[in-house]
Parts: sequence; C-alpha cells; structure tokens
Amino acid sequence: MAAPAMVDIHTVFQAAVDSAIREHGEVGLQVAVYHRGELVVDAWGGIADETTGRAVDRDTLFACFSVIKAVTAMALHIQAERGLIDYEQSIATYWPEFAAAGKDRATIRDALSHRLGIPQMPDGVTPELMSDYDWMVDALAKMEPRFEPGTDNAYMCYTFGWVIAECVRRTDPKRRPFGQFVQEEICTPLKITDLWIGIPDEIEPRIARIKNSVPRPLAPDLPIFSAIPPEVATVEEVFGRADVRRSCNPGANGIMNARSAARVFALLANGGALDGVRLLSEERVRSFSTPRRDTDRPDTILGFPVRVGTAGFWLGGNVSNDYPYRLVGDNPRTLCHPGAGGSIGWADPDANLAVAICHNRMTHSPSEAFAPIRAALDQVFDLT
Repeated sequence: MAAPAMVDIHTVFQAAVDSAIREHGEVGLQVAVYHRGELVVDAWGGIADETTGRAVDRDTLFACFSVIKAVTAMALHIQAERGLIDYEQSIATYWPEFAAAGKDRATIRDALSHRLGIPQMPDGVTPELMSDYDWMVDALAKMEPRFEPGTDNAYMCYTFGWVIAECVRRTDPKRRPFGQFVQEEICTPLKITDLWIGIPDEIEPRIARIKNSVPRPLAPDLPIFSAIPPEVATVEEVFGRADVRRSCNPGANGIMNARSAARVFALLANGGALDGVRLLSEERVRSFSTPRRDTDRPDTILGFPVRVGTAGFWLGGNVSNDYPYRLVGDNPRTLCHPGAGGSIGWADPDANLAVAICHNRMTHSPSEAFAPIRAALDQVFDLT
C-alpha cells in the first residue's frame, strides 16, 4: 500500500461524512481511522436524536450491535493467550452444564466459527429476559442444537456473545462479570474510554437514538427470525430501553463511538500490540484470518455466503460484491465485524489500517450509504 496521499486527511473525510448525510440518507455518523497505530481520522456529523435535534459530536455513542462480537472474541483469545482456554476443547470442559442436549462435544472453535448449532434465541424471550445474563446462559446451556455441532454454518446473531462470554467468565480466576473483564483487560490497557457492554448510568445521555429501518415484507418463518425474534429486534424500542442498554449482551449490545471501536481494530491491524501494549501474539492474530469450512455455501441463518473465520471475525475477500465486502475490500486477511444496520469495524493487517464507522440509521444498503467513506479511503491511502 502506498503512503497516504499529500492531502488534508481531515478535510477529505469530513467531506465524505457530509456527503453520506446529505446525499445518501445518513442521519448521525462518525468515522475513525488508525494508520500505523496512529489515529489519523476522527470525523463526525449529523443528528444524534431526531426527536430533540441533538447533534452528533466526537463523544456521541452509538448502538453498534454485532461490532461488539470482535471485542467479545478478543476477550476469549486473551484467555487462550494465557493458556486458560484451548480452542479445540469442548465448551463443557469449562462450562459443564453446556453438555446438555447433545452438546457435550461442541468445541470452543465451533462457537467461534458459528458452527455450534444454537443460533436460535430461547422460546419466550423478551427484552427483560434477554437483559438477564444468568437466565440467558442457563437457557443456552439447556438448548438442543439444530444440527450436530461442527457440521454446518449458522450465524449466531445474538447467542454467540453469551456462549463466548460465559467461557471467558468460567476461566477467569477472578470470575468477573464479562463487561468488567472487557473494561479491565482490553479497554483500560489500550486506553479505550468509550466502549461498553452494559453502560454505566452517566453515559446514557450521550447515546444516539436509533432510527429504525423501513420494514420489509419478509416471510415470518425465515430462519433469521429465530435468531433475532421480533420481540427483541434491533430497533429503538428494544435497544433504546434503559434495562437493555445496561445489560450484558456480548453478541449484540455494543455501545461505543468510532474512535474507540477503531482502536480495538488498530490492535489487530498492528499484530496484537498497540502503543507498547501487547494483548495478543503476532502468530495468534495471523491465525485469525483462517476461514471456516464451507464459506462458499449460504449460511443457514443469513441465507447467503459469508466469509467468517475460525476465530470469531468476518474476513475480507471477494465472496460477493455486497456489504461488507465492497466496503472492506478484497484482502482475505482483513478482519472485520459488521453490526445490524451497518455499523462496522475492520483491520487490514497488510496496510496496518483500522477503520470504524458508527451510525444510528438502520439501513439495508450500507455499502451504498458508506460509498463516500470508501472513496475517501481509496483516495487517501491508495487501497485500490
């Protein structure tokens, strides 16, 4: 990759943010970019709350949904780095109750690869029950898998988080709540100030209001609705609730700003270390780009092929011309994670580039909405 072009980087990216809002329907938006371990872009614009007119600023926080899965996976990899977790061991080795209903041989790797067989949420789930961490992990431990673990791909829209987090909690000598583990073992060492799985009360006024997407006429029996039931959909009426915002939902309830999200991915782009702090070995981070089996087949929950790796991240590469691949590019070593509605973070280790986009408009076409941002990346960093 060529060195950044001799342009005013802030001007280019601020223009891209303004274009996404003015011409592509975005409401509130932040973009942050780390290059070679340095924050080189921190741009924002638009409206955080259309009901009050509150503007987005550099400290506005957004519900970024599954972007948090990258952080949750990183927490587990830290435990593996310490010798506390073995990817090929059964989950029941660390969490004996999980062996129920035919899951006794399901491995940590099966969970990281979304090949565990329990993408579905428990019957009767409500926002209140989803917000009860103990209820969720107990229900998932008892759940019968849809297929023999390790034999098919089924993206765990929500359930991924509780399974991975409970494995981390069970192997943590201090048995800390997972949100506390993330703060103490990831955010504090990396000086990340605004990334949460379960918010403290004082930051709630900074969170942007979600603008729900226009409903699409979809068959109610689609597999995706078992993984994200309408009762706990990715809408303001659910994820804007005080109890949901404060809950530990490590697969879908990430609240952050772009600057903090990009810093997480900067660690990955830089081989597991940032500003002299090493959380993961270079060899381990390189292994994260290994794709899971059958990436060319449609995922049984999402309904289309996705390049998911064996370590909990989505991967770059030309699987299709749609989101997120049009945005993150063709490098198969790129590690990324999109969230419902379009928020995303990614790390290109070959370019030592990390990018995060946080927004509050739930859209079905994020590649189109973020086209100005991709154009700015290509212009400044010569990624084409």
